[in-house]
This record gives sequence, C-alpha cells and structure tokens, in this order.
Amino acid sequence: MSLKRCILLCAGAFSLHLMLFPHLAFAMHIMEGFLPAKWCLFWYALYVPFLALGVAAITKGVLRDPYQKILLGFAGAFVFVLSALKLPSVTGSSSHPTGIGLGVTLFGPLPMVVVGSVALLFQALLLAHGGLTTLGANAFSMAVVGSFVAYGVHRWAKKWHASFQVSTFLAAALADLVTYAVTSLQLALAFPAVQGGVLASAERFFAIFAITQVPLAIGEGILAVLVLTFLRDYAGETVRYLLKEGASDVR
Repeated sequence: MSLKRCILLCAGAFSLHLMLFPHLAFAMHIMEGFLPAKWCLFWYALYVPFLALGVAAITKGVLRDPYQKILLGFAGAFVFVLSALKLPSVTGSSSHPTGIGLGVTLFGPLPMVVVGSVALLFQALLLAHGGLTTLGANAFSMAVVGSFVAYGVHRWAKKWHASFQVSTFLAAALADLVTYAVTSLQLALAFPAVQGGVLASAERFFAIFAITQVPLAIGEGILAVLVLTFLRDYAGETVRYLLKEGASDVR
C-alpha cells in the first residue's frame, strides 16, 4: 500500500471514529459566552487590524495567480480539518492541532490570518467549536500569533541554513504550542487566580493541555513535512517557488 493511500485510510478511519464515538470535552477554542464582554472586545480590537492586512495581502498577491488560489484553498482545508479535531486529553479536557504552520511556509503570515479566521468562523457556526463572541480571541491566538511565530521560526531556521524538513517541522510544531500558551494567557487574564494572579492562572490553564499538546505538536510538525514534501515533489513549479520564497517576506 502506498504512503498516500495509507494516510487517507488512517484519516478516514479516525474521522469515522469521531462521528461514531464523539467525546464530550472542553476544547482549546474558547467557547461562546465564556469570556467577559470587555475581553471579547479587547481581543477583537487586537485581531481586526491583522485581518485587514491579511485581506489586502491576499488581494494583492494570491488572487492574481490561479495556482496560488488553489494552494491557498488547500491550506485552508488543512487548517479546518486539523483544528476541528478534538483529541481527548488525560486531564479530561481536549486538544487539537492547528494546521497554521504549513500554510505559512507557502504564503507567509498575513494570508494565513485570513485562512485561520475563516476556518474558525465555520467551526463556530457549523461545529459549535469556539464561538462568535470569542472569535477575536481564538483567531488572535491561532491565526495571528500562531502565524507570526511560524513565520519567525521558519525565517530563523532558513537563516541558519536548516533543511526544508527541519524548518517546516519547527514552524508547524512551535506555532501549535504557542497557540495554547496564548490561549492560556487569555483565560488567565479573564480569570486570574486568587493566589498568584494571572501568571499562576496561566500555568494552570496551560497544564490542562500541555501533556497532550506536546506530542500533538510533534505530530503536526511531522505531518506538515510529509504533506509539503509531497506537494513539492508532485504539484509543480508553483509549490517549489513558494517553498523557496513564500515566507521570506511578511505578506
């Protein structure tokens, strides 16, 4: 059996398991109505400027090339599927990958702010995963901070002449981990601990996810390398060009 067929079979089996045996758990996305109104507005205020810049970047660059539009759609599907998976944690909560790092290696951070936002919006509307009032907070942690961390790590790795596989792995894995760290901080700011305040609360929130999230981040990094290697080898010059140039500038 080929690697491609094996991956598709495993993904199909896992999806069927989720549909037949759903897990009732708290997801990493902050749920509807959980944050106080002032914090919802605060995170929206930080997030919206990045969304506007992302729309402008897509309009000026990606939409002019039909091949890039197809790849951006693929990146969006990748983010939607991975970030919609709820994997039970040993703590009784749940965790999931984000999928952001893969797209950043192709397009840079700003287009992926839009892609991640669209994925989170559809998850809130169709899957009750996250919410509309908390979309600003969720998008800021995953689509904004996750994208720029992946971008920074990818550029740093390339500067030190790391291989394509190493730079992609680090970008995807660390974007995943930092998303959870930011979400923990968002929850801690809204609900500081009686003893220890915001920092103590952030440590407790992150501890809920960390045991599960570290291996998930490693798995996401490996998956990103496999998928981008496949695209580079079989999807033509556009992919090879984007992998060489895509994250070299903020766009």
